Amino acid sequence: MSKILVIDDQKSIRNTLKDILEYEKHEVVLAENGAEGLEQFSGAKFDVVLLDIKMPEMDGMEVLDKMMQTAPDIPVIMISGHGNIDTAVEAIKKGAYDFIEKPLDLNRLLVTIKNAIDKKELVSETKVLRRKVSKTFDMIGESEPIMQIREMIDKVAPTDARVLITGQNGTGKELVARWLHEKSNRAAQPFIEVNCAAIPSELIESELFGHEKGAFTSAHKQRKGKFEQANGGTIFLDEIGDMSLAAQAKVLRALQENVISRVGSDKDIKVDVRILAATNKNLQDEIKESRFREDLYHRLSVIIIQVPTLNERKDDIPLLTDHFNSLICKELGVQPKSFDESAVKELQKINWTGNIREFRNVIERLIILGNDGISAKDVQTYAMPLA
Repeated sequence: MSKILVIDDQKSIRNTLKDILEYEKHEVVLAENGAEGLEQFSGAKFDVVLLDIKMPEMDGMEVLDKMMQTAPDIPVIMISGHGNIDTAVEAIKKGAYDFIEKPLDLNRLLVTIKNAIDKKELVSETKVLRRKVSKTFDMIGESEPIMQIREMIDKVAPTDARVLITGQNGTGKELVARWLHEKSNRAAQPFIEVNCAAIPSELIESELFGHEKGAFTSAHKQRKGKFEQANGGTIFLDEIGDMSLAAQAKVLRALQENVISRVGSDKDIKVDVRILAATNKNLQDEIKESRFREDLYHRLSVIIIQVPTLNERKDDIPLLTDHFNSLICKELGVQPKSFDESAVKELQKINWTGNIREFRNVIERLIILGNDGISAKDVQTYAMPLA
């Protein structure tokens, strides 16, 4: 059963709507003016609001504004006997779910309410899922370097500032990028990842910006590039230090002008994309060797996040051990194993040249080959660190 708030200054309409909606098994609360409606709205949770536009003292548009400020996810259906197209457009722009003219078409009203409730439930489910996803992308650890990164992400994520993520292979640069996206205002929009090192230099421009049919031999049809796919969301350029100079020039234009052009076309396409980039290279050295554009570097590095190596955060190894033990055992369909305190201390002695990626592999190896209670001896036997 859904809870619906009806705000209308005409008593006959309020009572008629109450009878109809209660017959449809909804709970209905009535308000005869905007002030009373806002008081009811702030004091209870509603699934839908039916709001008359023309009311004395405080009109519906003003009430709608205040509702959108406090609870934008609750659908508000505007109703009016004095409506026109301009009024309807204005209401929708202000955040109304729909606009229905009086006299009310009962079938349309009930369908609109059902769709509004379905949308609200979908939004709620999406938020729950997003929170779960955010937890999946959370960085495990409580060491000082990780706490500093968390604090920086919390400050930077809500902005559209470009971020350059640096660090060795296997430290979790992609995780930082995903975390930035999930905590941003673009979280409901696409997150598009491009591994610049994995794409041949002759194809990188087509991959990023798309191409027109016939632009080159194998271009049999028009194709949207990653920038267009990420429109409204975030594009993550991983290993950007491996991108060709020609592609760098086009990325620079996209950053400067928010426009791209497909390969084989002179037409400009506007894009609204937040750019995150990552590299394991020292881009200052790459600039000196004329392999990376200095102007692009300065465009990308508004914020720089340096991801620490595992050797710099060994205090996190107990938490990482618990995390990967639980995760890997779940994937393997076995009960989590226990790690002796001595085993964890032995893990902390290792020089982790492969960082988190290597650490995860070692934990999986210990789970598969070690005893039920994994000891320091198991770590010495199966960890096999690189010299």
